[in-house]
Amino acid sequence: MMTWFEVLSLCLLTVIQHVALQSTRPHIIFIVADDMGWHDTSFHGSEIKTPFIDSLAYKGIILNNYYVSPICSPTRTAILTGRHPIHTGMQHGVIIGASPYGLSLNETIMPQYLKELGYATHIVGKWHLGHYTENHTPTRRGFDSFFGFFLGHEDYYDHSAEDGWGGYWGYDFRRNQAIERGYGEVYSTELYTQEANAILRLHNTSQPLFLWLAHQAVHAGNYNGDPVQAPQKYVERFPDIEDVPRKTFAGMTSALDDSVASVFQTLEETGMLNNSIIIFTTDNGGPTNGYDRSAACNWPLRGCKNTMWEGGVRGNGFIYSPLLSTSGYVQENMMHITDWLPTLYHAAGGDVNKLRNQDGYNLWEMLSTKGPAVRYEIIHNIDPTANFSAIRVGEFKLIDGHISGGKYDSWYPPPEADAVDINRFLSGNPASDNIAVVGQPIEVKCGPKPLDAEFNCKPEVAPCLFHIPSDPCEFHNIAASHPAEVQALLDRIDEYRKTMVPPSNKPIDPRANPALHGGAWGPWLADEQGLISIPNIIGRHV
Repeated sequence: MMTWFEVLSLCLLTVIQHVALQSTRPHIIFIVADDMGWHDTSFHGSEIKTPFIDSLAYKGIILNNYYVSPICSPTRTAILTGRHPIHTGMQHGVIIGASPYGLSLNETIMPQYLKELGYATHIVGKWHLGHYTENHTPTRRGFDSFFGFFLGHEDYYDHSAEDGWGGYWGYDFRRNQAIERGYGEVYSTELYTQEANAILRLHNTSQPLFLWLAHQAVHAGNYNGDPVQAPQKYVERFPDIEDVPRKTFAGMTSALDDSVASVFQTLEETGMLNNSIIIFTTDNGGPTNGYDRSAACNWPLRGCKNTMWEGGVRGNGFIYSPLLSTSGYVQENMMHITDWLPTLYHAAGGDVNKLRNQDGYNLWEMLSTKGPAVRYEIIHNIDPTANFSAIRVGEFKLIDGHISGGKYDSWYPPPEADAVDINRFLSGNPASDNIAVVGQPIEVKCGPKPLDAEFNCKPEVAPCLFHIPSDPCEFHNIAASHPAEVQALLDRIDEYRKTMVPPSNKPIDPRANPALHGGAWGPWLADEQGLISIPNIIGRHV
């Protein structure tokens, strides 16, 4: 029988050995919530309770002046390349299932950069960056493994996916390059959580890990199918929500909250947590007012997904890590989705000067030390096809052109909101009342809504200007009284326009029809002429 001294020595030796086997570079767990609106988490005052996401946000750094692209594919390209969609040809719409294009193979993306630093790289969930050739799929672009789907949406159970433009239906679920079947009874949020946890448990912690957990939740399913889906056990958590789509959407969100909690617990159990950086972000604003038949909500922000209004581009986001020097605060400095690659590459010990043609900034020191602002402007988008643009410079935002087709220009409260709930947001002084307090929900105060709010801005007729700190809900178009600011922002857009590449969008290709490929979505063209397939090798651009 060992003495207490021998037992203690053995325990200390085990701890020392465990620590010695830990990677010296941080593990990076990047969680993307799909189509989550501003008012879809309770740390923003939503009726949908997200207790674990809230707790992690409060303990980490809430990003309160954080902007994303207005729709799926552009945001994903911006995160992974550190380059704005106007510079990658992804500034117009999303990649449709039967469209023969994707993020250019000349672009190096985050897993490829991180593999240079010795990382293992895995993707679980949604890809949506192109799949028309095998070289455009995840395991040919730096990921060691892929478990998920190619397109932008699908059914949460049977993994059927509808291409809304071509009218094609097909099965869309893979493990690496192989079609994966047999999961029809498992809710996808739970399925992706199981896979993420399995990756964490099997990972050799002496090697740094990059896990891109791109959830399907809370994106709507197929428009012509069942768009809002959740197991009843999650829906039952919200007895006070009577609107059926919103109630089911709440269940979808609650399942996502459970997923984040489960992954966090696995990081603890594997001893990886203290050397991990966890990012949580939406990819764009929530689809409201019937968009995609979803039940998301951006209240009290204006507009929705796929618009230039704040409801389309101001995102939910936070970072949590024991490696941060300072945490447990609300970050008010401006941040854009392109900033993640240089920020995380620096945190991983990489030299950001080796990143190619970056639009993003390294914000690690700003975040970790609660330091001064680094970024002062964001080009929200320039879309030459739809003929619109929007930019934020300092405190001013300008929008110009057909930014939403006139369909999603209003303010859309949650269906359960009564007059008291609505008036809570339409009161006070935005300049003084929008001071965030850690540990309390961050509710945007709009101030009183003027009678002309619905029609004082017609960006398709003339550019509109808003002062976001005092008018976060875009009630007051001040373009007429600030002509110098309007001209300065238009000039700045023109400077960006000179650097823009043409949109990469291509017409539907009937050869992509899953009926021609065993009923499944997948690559349908040979690799492009002149491009060489070199999986997982960095720095080769042809």
